[in-house]
Amino acid sequence: MNHRKTSTKRNDDASSDALHQYEDTDGHFSFVRNFRLADLVTIMNGVCGSFSMFSSANYLLSNDRDYLWSALAFPLAGLLFDFFDGKIARWRKSSSLIGQELDSLADLISFGVAPALLAFTVGLRTYLDTVVLTGFICCGLARLARFNATVALVPKDEAGKAKYFEGLPIPSSLALVAVLSYWTKMGWIEGQEGIPLGTITLWGAAEGTGEIHLVSIIFGCWAAAMVSKTLRVPKI
Repeated sequence: MNHRKTSTKRNDDASSDALHQYEDTDGHFSFVRNFRLADLVTIMNGVCGSFSMFSSANYLLSNDRDYLWSALAFPLAGLLFDFFDGKIARWRKSSSLIGQELDSLADLISFGVAPALLAFTVGLRTYLDTVVLTGFICCGLARLARFNATVALVPKDEAGKAKYFEGLPIPSSLALVAVLSYWTKMGWIEGQEGIPLGTITLWGAAEGTGEIHLVSIIFGCWAAAMVSKTLRVPKI
């Protein structure tokens, strides 16, 4: 018990010291000036996710396939930035609490909201589809919050890195983006041949609020896997 209290106090002291660095500078843009290189790389992850969402919106307005392909490509670019921000932080030995929060928020944009909007863009547009996609985003949000709160409790390797992820990490949603890319290439999207497997009607009339695409179940299962407590994915 005493060891646990000592460890908690040490973590609290470290967090307090990390926060003080943002109190010791004045000026309107002092916070931005305190950004580390790794923080800027993390923000670029969020930029990629934002561009993906705007490209999806432009496709819905113009039906220009170039916008759709851009929307599908930007999350992959975000993954590259997500990979390198940690490498740079360890290389520069300059990790921070702000960087951790930025990383989670950028991941939510690029690997949560952007893929869900892409799914809507290619054709998952029924009322129940949007319920499932909203659940997908919220599960990604909860998964990131849990990671930030419990990462210190996960067993570490000799290098100090967590040995595994609890639940699917949210960047794994790029596998779904890859599927959407294949559908786009094959023309299996709204306005062309339509989404594979079609829809079922759970209640009411066809094309009503009770209609759902069968492939939405994949997004629902992916969401459940992200918040799973027992699923442990080895960290590469």
